[in-house]
Amino acid sequence: MGTIIVIGLGAMGSSTALHLAGRGHRVLGFDQFTPPHSYGSSHGQTRIIRQSYWEDPRYVPLLLRAYELWRRLEVDTGQSLLHITGGLMIGRAGGDLVARSTASAERFALPHQVLSAAEIRRLYPAFRIDEDWVALWERDAGYLHPEACVRQQLQQSVLAGAELHFNEPVMDWNALPGGGVLVRTARETYAAAHLVITVGPWAPQILRELNLPFSITRQVVFRFEPIGSIDLFRRDRMPIYIREMEKGQPLLYGFPLTGPDSEGVKVGLHGSDEFCSPDTVDRAIRPADERIIRERLAEALPLLGGRLLHAETCLYTMTPDEHFVIDKHPEFSQVTLAAGFSGHGFKFASVLGEVLAGMATDCKPAYDLELFSARRFKDVPSFRH
Repeated sequence: MGTIIVIGLGAMGSSTALHLAGRGHRVLGFDQFTPPHSYGSSHGQTRIIRQSYWEDPRYVPLLLRAYELWRRLEVDTGQSLLHITGGLMIGRAGGDLVARSTASAERFALPHQVLSAAEIRRLYPAFRIDEDWVALWERDAGYLHPEACVRQQLQQSVLAGAELHFNEPVMDWNALPGGGVLVRTARETYAAAHLVITVGPWAPQILRELNLPFSITRQVVFRFEPIGSIDLFRRDRMPIYIREMEKGQPLLYGFPLTGPDSEGVKVGLHGSDEFCSPDTVDRAIRPADERIIRERLAEALPLLGGRLLHAETCLYTMTPDEHFVIDKHPEFSQVTLAAGFSGHGFKFASVLGEVLAGMATDCKPAYDLELFSARRFKDVPSFRH
């Protein structure tokens, strides 16, 4: 049984290391930092998890398994990681967000309800809702604690026998003609039978020869003090939510109060046209960042537009269609790629670690992964059929 190397030990990499070590494989893991850290995409205290997936119903079987595995990790560690609050997908009647979320919920018999504008206002009075708006309410939506999830996956992988190297950046890797790989870090060179690459926003750099169409964008999330009573934002009055905005504007998303009142209530916009890299991203919060989110809150959630308590940046690593890349390298079957998760990938980490562990050991995936094939980018020479 040969060694398997995992590069990048954030959400996906830590889960992959855990599943591989749990199956008895020798695992070497490398990260240029000490995860969980705030340089990529797996930080910020909360990540939405939901099942009525408007992006594509093919995600739903993965999500159902993800819930099982997050709950298993809670049992194994004694830590509370997954919090169910219910969830609202809010939009104009006939709009994509509600219609496609409802289609996924109906196809998989997920517990849900479609709410009228009057019902939304009655149940969740913090929202500003016009008469022609509706919402899908999903019973089992909620949020994960990303830093705690990564930390526990790493700790459990070590307990299962994985050898993890933090603060040891990978300089390059090479596939060997007869099989296997060599990975050169800042300290030494390691040999392995298989390599799994899960490096988040560093994917364009470490996979540069493939010319995959990744784009890295700067994202900002905020925590506000509500105007007036904070009670409307507690978990009994506020679920997680995603709300359509005007045409061309990014979705607004947010959470109930998840910590002490002094931390404020988290909210953000899904998407950005500010392209960057992990080395060039501006992590300072600008007046324009606050101005834009306040404009969106005035339209959708005016009672959240009080004092700004905290803001921070993270990075999205996106593909043109916003679906993931999960595939074998086009030339080297001993190399597995996983990237393009930002914006909606964290919730899948528990199950995709299981999937990637299977791919690295030549097990047939239990799910339809065609949606995530890198070969869908037909204009990329390395991945043409």
